[in-house]
Amino acid sequence: MQGIGLRPKIYVSADGSGVVGRAGTRLLADLADATGLTAAYSTALRPLRPRGTGHDPGRITTDLAVMLADGGEAFADLAVLRDQAEVFGSVASTPTAWRLLADMDEQALASLRSARASAREVAWLQAAENGEGIPAARAAGRVLPGLVLDLDATLVACHSEKEAAAPTYKGGFGFHPLVCFLANTGEALSGQLRPGNSGANTAADHIAVLDQALAQIPDAHRHGTDILVRTDSAGSAKAFLAHVRDLRKRGIRTFFSVGYAITEPIRRAIRAMPDRLWHPALDQDGTLRDGTEVAELTGMVDLGGYPAGTRIIVRRERPHPGAQLSLFDLDEGLRHQVFLTDTPYPGGGSAQFLEVRHRGHATVEDRIRCGKTTGFGRFPSRDFGVNAVWLELSLTAIDLLAWTCLLLLDGEMATAEPKKLRHRLLHVAARLTRGGRRLRLRISATWPWRHELATAFHRLASLPRPAG
Repeated sequence: MQGIGLRPKIYVSADGSGVVGRAGTRLLADLADATGLTAAYSTALRPLRPRGTGHDPGRITTDLAVMLADGGEAFADLAVLRDQAEVFGSVASTPTAWRLLADMDEQALASLRSARASAREVAWLQAAENGEGIPAARAAGRVLPGLVLDLDATLVACHSEKEAAAPTYKGGFGFHPLVCFLANTGEALSGQLRPGNSGANTAADHIAVLDQALAQIPDAHRHGTDILVRTDSAGSAKAFLAHVRDLRKRGIRTFFSVGYAITEPIRRAIRAMPDRLWHPALDQDGTLRDGTEVAELTGMVDLGGYPAGTRIIVRRERPHPGAQLSLFDLDEGLRHQVFLTDTPYPGGGSAQFLEVRHRGHATVEDRIRCGKTTGFGRFPSRDFGVNAVWLELSLTAIDLLAWTCLLLLDGEMATAEPKKLRHRLLHVAARLTRGGRRLRLRISATWPWRHELATAFHRLASLPRPAG
């Protein structure tokens, strides 16, 4: 029998010096400065700094966003940064950070959003300077023109009484935030904190979150660029789709691709569809998807009240184990999903392409899962206003991680989820040394991802800075 190898015997003491943890997290703090986010936050929150004393509010909010990007879950987690002053500088105390968020009103929250939009414009200009620019979203092995926005709601449980927390439709208790992500880069453009009993298909909330998301997009990309808005069936309200169409009057080229409930007229149309009009579906790489077919129902279902040119497309497939099936699906022996789109026939692509393009909306579930580990999986306060600001800072944290991937990383790490970034880059330990009037951060020569982290710091130093 082969013996189990023994670990090296170690002796532990608490007298080390010059060693720091979370060395890679400094990358996020410096990136916030390089994109002008810290300065923009400082300007936006200047009225909340009495007589110019104490910690700068912009710096406090930036440190909170960095802490959330690092994986923190509560105000107290600021201690991870505060207790390493040689790396992160002077970081506000937990009560100070708490009071700042408690002092913010709707106007301050709007100022934070505007500040984040200005930083995003700088980040996108820096990406263009690097020659990469904003990457294109893809479907069926093809490039999707313009930008793709994915809206979705999620449930966040609360285990204590908090303002506006309410029972959810799944029998839980908490909040029901609605968020919008940019599929091209993974940036979190906007979000709205809502009570747990808020409707999933509330048109007014979808309109508000979409408008906030569009305000985050720099002017050069918001106008003259195709913008596809994707949602599940919660976004199929006529008022919301009419708003998406009306945005074109303001020079914003928006299109929609939204899920649609399978009603009795839809069932009749599916049953009446001849087999010869069902076509093989595609996978995201452009190959045929086994056991899945697509058909267009446009003209077979009354779409009165929807924007002119709305098309309706259905997919049927053999259900995978664990799939949630309706009685109709059980009768037919196939799982059906329907969506609406106003992408026109000429130049818009076949029904197969539009279906696989819409199916890409499912990636928003991964964005939300990662977002819940980056701040909005737990709301720390009993006060709704504090939690609303916390959500906004969580979106900022997601942006910092996305900009890190976009501007500073290559290969596998450029598409890594937050967990991988934290374990391989952000949470690495290092040694601080001084020499030649410089403070050096020395990463272990045996750390497998030392070169990726060092290269990221070098690229950060060479980023063009905003004027002033």
